[in-house]
Amino acid sequence: MKQRSEKPYTAKQITSALIAFIFLLGVLCLYYGSSFAPALSRSEGEHDGSDPVLGGKIRDFDDLFEDQEHNPEVPKSIPICDIKHSELIPCLDRNLIYQLKLKPNLTLMEHYERHCPPPERRFNCLIPPPIGYKIPIRWPESRDEVWKANIPHTHLAQEKSDQNWMVVNGQKINFPGGGTHFHDGANKYIVSLARMLKFPNDKLHNGGNIRNVLDVGCGVASFGAYLLSHSIIAMSIAPNDVHENQIQFALERGIPSTLGVLGTKRLPYPSRSFELAHCSRCRIDWLQRDGILLLELDRLLRPGGYFAYSSPEAYALDPENRRIWNAMHDLLRRMCWRVAVKKDQTVIWQKPLGNGCYLKRGPGTQPPLCSTGDDPDATWNVHMKACIIPYSAKMHKERGSGLVPWPKRLTAAPPRLEDIGVSPEQFHEDTNIWQFRVNEYWKQMKSVVRKNYFRNVMDMNSNLGGFGAALKDTDVWVMNVAPVNMSARLKVIYDRGLIGTVHDWCEAFSTYPRTYDLLHAWGVFSEIQEHGCGVEDLLIEMDRILRPDGFVIIRDKPLIINYIRKFVTALRWDRWLSEVEPRSDALYLSEERVLIARKKLWSEGVSAM
Repeated sequence: MKQRSEKPYTAKQITSALIAFIFLLGVLCLYYGSSFAPALSRSEGEHDGSDPVLGGKIRDFDDLFEDQEHNPEVPKSIPICDIKHSELIPCLDRNLIYQLKLKPNLTLMEHYERHCPPPERRFNCLIPPPIGYKIPIRWPESRDEVWKANIPHTHLAQEKSDQNWMVVNGQKINFPGGGTHFHDGANKYIVSLARMLKFPNDKLHNGGNIRNVLDVGCGVASFGAYLLSHSIIAMSIAPNDVHENQIQFALERGIPSTLGVLGTKRLPYPSRSFELAHCSRCRIDWLQRDGILLLELDRLLRPGGYFAYSSPEAYALDPENRRIWNAMHDLLRRMCWRVAVKKDQTVIWQKPLGNGCYLKRGPGTQPPLCSTGDDPDATWNVHMKACIIPYSAKMHKERGSGLVPWPKRLTAAPPRLEDIGVSPEQFHEDTNIWQFRVNEYWKQMKSVVRKNYFRNVMDMNSNLGGFGAALKDTDVWVMNVAPVNMSARLKVIYDRGLIGTVHDWCEAFSTYPRTYDLLHAWGVFSEIQEHGCGVEDLLIEMDRILRPDGFVIIRDKPLIINYIRKFVTALRWDRWLSEVEPRSDALYLSEERVLIARKKLWSEGVSAM
């Protein structure tokens, strides 16, 4: 009896010892293994244990999921939002205005400005795609057609049927390239603007001197779409108004665009960022509040920049339009703008190159010059000011921005580096580092990424724009996002001929769900943690922005990466995964890891909350 009772006890000891040994072995693998490459087959991965791409050690794919078995804090799943929220933009949700009983000034467009929900009202769930959603059509075909199921709204096609905005064609929506003012197509209109300005060879880029354009009230962004073939990139903006899906269509087409409104606050772009501002039938009252909206354009335009205005006020002869034209002409004259050319239904104004005209104005002339203490590059939640921002002494002396033509300006050290304390040598080093880093990312993903797979790309912490510049030979555009505490650097990005915006990643971004193919987050999670914001909240927000089949590249401290890795399955980012320890460089954050994950296209029948 004694022997028979000891036998199962001994077996239990052996079993416990084996479990302890396996657990210890797993911990050791987790500690010493610094990367894994699920895309590699066994034959491809047979080497000395180091990553042939980034130099990190390879870790078995199955190790990624051990945490979910041993850590009760890891979520098995994240709730799915109701399908009615499939187009939710948390900080531009008009329902929130009513729920919180806010009283925005409708005349000043405050209801189209950002109003983010408090933490207790956030949707802590994943935004589902609409029924029948398909992987978006790839660029360049997407410029001219998108899947109707992805944006199931056809009212614009009906409302703008006489203007060639868009046409419903079976399961697709086609974009002929027309607009409210250019029914015959944006391309002809672009050439006509170049001819009006007498630019060489009828090219609006003017030898590379016009690169960045701000298109206000852009519709479905066909103007910006056709500017791309002219080596010009436009920041196309429109509010989430009665044409609420226009920017959603633009982004689905793969055109640089974002939600924005000329309301009470400055647009989130630095001063002297655009060579040309454009408004075609944009229905904006430019005379309101002492011309404050025109003064915001003045802040954004570079020395000698243009404002192309195509609207009835520029040509109609009825008394009301004549009154508006005369008042607008008088205001812009006092702002020292001149009419560069006026023809048919379009007028193009030009800003002065220096401060000379401002200094010659009579005492008390309105609008006044801004005070010397005003920071023209401060934009996050900063109200517009009805004053003229004079040029810096350096810009006034040089009578211009001092930028070289595109494409040389992408890699040339811009003059405003001095404003942020960065030397040309540091700038060039940053450019080279990011070129190397991006090459390594691409090598890591080469087994799963096809040509033209990426189109809409976001760099969530853009620094000097090196990540975006490194993609110069690919057919993508990059939304360079400068965190609020680094917003001064955004002007360098614009001076390189790129575009971007300022944002606080403790809040939701102003875009529709499923609008970006690739999100790059370098040090973003470490930054928001220092400000007391939740990693989980940002992961859910990134999932909202990311298209199904899209990728995230998260580069951060090992502890951050280890924590994020626990959520990839719950987020459904586990279609493809890779983690590496990159080689150190001058930008290295003492210790870094790179996690690359791919989002799944959800199957039907997922339960919702």
